[in-house]
Amino acid sequence: MSAATGTAAKTERLLNLVLVLLYTRRPLSKAQIRTLVPQYGATASTEAFDRMFERDKDELRGLGVPLATEEIDAFHEDEPGYRIHQRDYALPDIDFEPDELAVLGLASRSWAHASMAGPAAEALRKLRAAGVERDEGALIGIEPRLRTTEPAFEAVKDAVLSRTPITFDYRRPEGTQARTRKVQPWSLVQWHGRWYLAGYDLDREDTRVFRLSRIDGRVRTAGRPGSFEVPADHEARVLVEQSDPRGEARPARVCVRPGAAHSLRRRASATTETDSGWSELTVDFHDVDGFAAELAGHGDAVTVVEPLELLERVRTHLRATLAAHEVSA
Repeated sequence: MSAATGTAAKTERLLNLVLVLLYTRRPLSKAQIRTLVPQYGATASTEAFDRMFERDKDELRGLGVPLATEEIDAFHEDEPGYRIHQRDYALPDIDFEPDELAVLGLASRSWAHASMAGPAAEALRKLRAAGVERDEGALIGIEPRLRTTEPAFEAVKDAVLSRTPITFDYRRPEGTQARTRKVQPWSLVQWHGRWYLAGYDLDREDTRVFRLSRIDGRVRTAGRPGSFEVPADHEARVLVEQSDPRGEARPARVCVRPGAAHSLRRRASATTETDSGWSELTVDFHDVDGFAAELAGHGDAVTVVEPLELLERVRTHLRATLAAHEVSA
């Protein structure tokens, strides 16, 4: 089998580095790390390894991996050691509700032919090993075709980590025409299930927040790596929250089948039982497209009463899903 190249090679190298640092019982020196991580051993010189290792440390920390620098022992005071403490990295025990298990099962099936097929199958095996079984009967009949990330995510993430200015076409929620933006990307933040880029808009000379799903087309570099500094007082989540990217909340009335749509039931501000046995819920939403996609994912277990705009968006999603499955059949 040929060796991985490009992005795949870097991902494999970072994964091996995390595994080595996570499962060591004591801090490791750079020389030990170079020996244990195969991709480092192949570097031509010590200088090249040092540069690669420094970049990898910054990238892991940028991704939230708790990489710790510690003293190796009293005889090596000038040489730091590195490790990742499992208590800081590991997830706590997780309990799933029946509807959440249904979502996990649906995700594993939807990713069956996608790039996440292997990790999805491995995740389900780990759940079973922990005594958690997915509820096949609770899965809805329609399996949406899911993407693992926003299309622009990788390019924006790389630009944030390398501090490289970027340009892209951006579509605002109230407009149909995309406009070109040139931005210093400061940080990526997930907010209410959506990914946002916080940065400095060079044309408008002010900080701005951009939702990744509204970026049209390819993200292009517009400068050299390391050509700007992120302000020390920059707080990404505060900036995203203050920008209120979701817009004003609006109420929707939906009817749900008995025993279905538990995630909607938990968020409902009002619930009325109807004579047919279905429940009528009042649920607030901000993003009509995102909420329509969520409702469409429930298939025929959910129907929209109002507003009409939301009903039409759900119908559009369902038609698109049907068309995609007819093409693949």
